[in-house]
Amino acid sequence: MGLSVGLIIYMLLRRKGVSDVIAAIAIAPQLLDASFLRLEHAILSDALFILLVVAGVVALLWPMHLTVRHVLLAGLLLGSASVVRTIALPLICLIILCLALGRSVGWRRLGIFAAAAMLPIAGHGVWFLQAHGSFSLTGGNTGALLWARVMTFADCSIINPPADEAAFCPNGIVKDAASEYVWDPGSALNRYAGDTEMRDRLAARFALRAILAQPLDYLWNVTQDTSIAFALTPIAHPKRTTPAYGFGLGSWVTPDNPLLDSVRERYDPAIGTLRSVDPYASILVRYQYVGYLHGPLKLLIVLVGTAGLVCRPRRALVPWAAGMFLLVGPVMVLDFDHRYVLPAIPLLSLAAALAVHDLLGLWRKKSS
Repeated sequence: MGLSVGLIIYMLLRRKGVSDVIAAIAIAPQLLDASFLRLEHAILSDALFILLVVAGVVALLWPMHLTVRHVLLAGLLLGSASVVRTIALPLICLIILCLALGRSVGWRRLGIFAAAAMLPIAGHGVWFLQAHGSFSLTGGNTGALLWARVMTFADCSIINPPADEAAFCPNGIVKDAASEYVWDPGSALNRYAGDTEMRDRLAARFALRAILAQPLDYLWNVTQDTSIAFALTPIAHPKRTTPAYGFGLGSWVTPDNPLLDSVRERYDPAIGTLRSVDPYASILVRYQYVGYLHGPLKLLIVLVGTAGLVCRPRRALVPWAAGMFLLVGPVMVLDFDHRYVLPAIPLLSLAAALAVHDLLGLWRKKSS
């Protein structure tokens, strides 16, 4: 899937007149960064999610003038991405706004795009209703995640929550990352005595109340956590995690916990000790220290793509906005994770390549 992402971005850039050198540089992070290679080895949704989102954006940018066929395809792809990871649901709304502002799309095509995006979402919701008794995309933990986000700054003397939400005030436990509050058994969330559905609803209300009462604190925490992506040396966040260079050598005994027990029960009772296999593991361990996109280069990609908005905003707006949202969005609703940065990189690289092409074109015009 990673190769497919690089290929379709390269094809789009060449179609838009971008030189082969610039197009090749733009897809280099996607094809060469060991972090993407690790995603392909993991049993995670990320590789599929990246492919669906990038393909959806490419479908919107491919024609000179958007046709019904292209908006229909893009809507289906991005709607499917929402089923894979729910962060794509607000991304669809953002893209609709960008299309309305940046391109002469027309309300009919916008409506077709929105309707096409809703098809996979509605289909998944119907299945979830039949399987679990409620029409939803997830198991209903969104409120818990947003609550964890505000725990890094929430002050109940400022928020003044009602009695039923007061149980979610900070209880003295301090963690080094917002996401850690979700898992700590002593956190206010996990000590709540009510049922899970009520807990999630009240946690969401408390979190929204905290954001409205302390908007500057919320923005500062989001900005601070997002900036971790641009550090020269990868920063562990939370500190117990490995921020990069995740390939290792040796063997690892899987711990006994309820989550792994359920995985063993459903899929493979023999799941036990994991081990690396040479020579492949040794090659990957050595390669990952060379094939890594360091933070300052990520920042450069963001800045170059932003410059493209000045030259030709109608062309660069969708990939730039989508990439920036995928960079900042997860931090806004929960926390920073180096893994969550990766879906933003192909789109921001696409926007940066278009920007470089347009800036070079302007420079040539002024020089002639």
